[in-house]
Amino acid sequence: MNLLEKLFEALIWRSRYVVLLAVVASLAASLAIFYIATVDVVYMVGHLLHYADPALDAVARKAIHDSTVTHVVEVVDGYLLGTVMLIFALGMYELFISDIDEAKGSKASSKILVVENLDDLKQRLAKVIIMILIVTIFEMALKLSVGTTMDLLFLAGAVALIGLALYLTHASDGKEHGSGAHEAKAEETH
Repeated sequence: MNLLEKLFEALIWRSRYVVLLAVVASLAASLAIFYIATVDVVYMVGHLLHYADPALDAVARKAIHDSTVTHVVEVVDGYLLGTVMLIFALGMYELFISDIDEAKGSKASSKILVVENLDDLKQRLAKVIIMILIVTIFEMALKLSVGTTMDLLFLAGAVALIGLALYLTHASDGKEHGSGAHEAKAEETH
């Protein structure tokens, strides 16, 4: 191996550190989204204090109720999006830069990280994104006024597709865990 080849390979290998830009930006986005969602919760609770006012009529109480439910769904959506950005940042760091030593001793890391390759990262992100989509559809369903039979059928179709998405997500989890257990059992017999 000549010197030029060694220098070029060293340069290519070190170029992976450009991923740090994505990691830092994703962490910043995650923190920003968590901040926004938390501020929304504080304001929502402030507005909710009027809910117990005895002078409030039923229509106004219903408006506060509906508004609060919608805000809760939006907050859940925000926290899920912040979680996506956090998982993305941690996963990219582990894949391209280094294992996170602090996470190795933590029980929580096995639930959050354990990103072995890009497929693991994509799968973890896909699950959270599916949850965001479910929350978004739920939010839209709250605002939907069912006026015709077609509206009701569309809503039922959306619910059925959500169920199918969750089923397929859980089925793929079972397939992965089952194949891993089968491989471990096969190794034990050899």
